[in-house]
Amino acid sequence: MVQSRSMLATAPPAFLATSSHAPSRAVQELQAGLLAHPARIDPKYLYDTLGSSLFTAITQLPEYYPTRCEAEILREHAARIARHVGPVDALIDLGAGDCVKAERLFDSLRPRCYVPIDISADYLRTAVQRLEHAHPGLRIMALGQDFHHALELPDSIPAERRLFFYPGSSIGNLAPDRALALLTRIREACAGGGLLIGVDRVKPRRILEPAYDDALHLTAAFNLNLLRHVNQLLGSDFDVHRWSHVAHYDEPNSRIQMHLQALSDVRVSWPGAQRRFAGGERIHTENSYKYTVEGFRERLARAGFADIQHWSDARDWFSVFSARA
Repeated sequence: MVQSRSMLATAPPAFLATSSHAPSRAVQELQAGLLAHPARIDPKYLYDTLGSSLFTAITQLPEYYPTRCEAEILREHAARIARHVGPVDALIDLGAGDCVKAERLFDSLRPRCYVPIDISADYLRTAVQRLEHAHPGLRIMALGQDFHHALELPDSIPAERRLFFYPGSSIGNLAPDRALALLTRIREACAGGGLLIGVDRVKPRRILEPAYDDALHLTAAFNLNLLRHVNQLLGSDFDVHRWSHVAHYDEPNSRIQMHLQALSDVRVSWPGAQRRFAGGERIHTENSYKYTVEGFRERLARAGFADIQHWSDARDWFSVFSARA
């Protein structure tokens, strides 16, 4: 039975840290990636507390258009989006970060319960404290969780009319098969609700590459901070001074690739293992796939979604899709 708004409003805010991102799993993932050829680190590890703060700063850079384009769409088409989405009992915000993007939807969607989910639990906790004071009538259930492996939603979250919100084109960080798998898990968890998702569009290299290699080098700091986070999680001895940030557009695959490149020969050690990197050798840290409208619509359909609509910014650089489960 769906709870009444008054019952939801009187429940105190809650914060749950789940086991999906257990230390042992992180160690196993990081070690396997660093020993692979070529080496890789999953981009989710970019988002520790400092990394999340750096990314928030990146979204304010003139080169980084996605955040502004998405905000324009959600602002200019708010009424149309709300009509397509329909009533929302639970707004489930995947990769919530500072929760600002979802907060802009509160007036138009009027969710009964807000569920921000983020791998950076400490950063999310601070955001939830701000929301608690700004929206005292809204029930908030925050989850510190790595949702890329599994969506673990507490039974206390309303089971009907769920809207999953996945902004920022974060879906682009996943290879096509992993993106499809995540979209399928979301559709299975929708409980008759839907998905609202931001998607970056295919564009010329001259627009894309500066967005991931800005003049102030904030993105470089964001990428290099990953090594400090890995040191904390793995007990490794990466020296950030011996690495540089590299980003380029892989046009045949419609994706930005980010790497960390060794400036000279370097040996990195951690408990039980080590690896030598030759000067110029790279660690792959992130992909950011870009989509056409037709290509992403087809991917949503393959995941089992229907009644798919989309809206774009004035330059057709970015799209927001709404789809029903």
